[in-house]
Amino acid sequence: MDPLRAQQLAAELEVDMMADMYNRMTQACHRKCVPPHYKEAELSKGESVCLDRCVAKYLEVHERMGKKLTELSLQDEELLKRMQQGTGTA
Repeated sequence: MDPLRAQQLAAELEVDMMADMYNRMTQACHRKCVPPHYKEAELSKGESVCLDRCVAKYLEVHERMGKKLTELSLQDEELLKRMQQGTGTA
């Protein structure tokens, strides 16, 4: 596969993943913060605060998980390199 096509596929995958994360976050925070039967057209102050906090927590957890997965992936790559060189102790 040529590098340009690989880059396009990676970009498409990233867009799909971000859209999925946004949809999951929207559903989870809506379910948590907005009652199923609307009483008025606008969000109440409590609902707005709840949504702000929910989104902030969701994004923070998403960022932490991404960092941890990257860290684990790098560790795995390093271990694989050592094992391939015959110096690994796994």
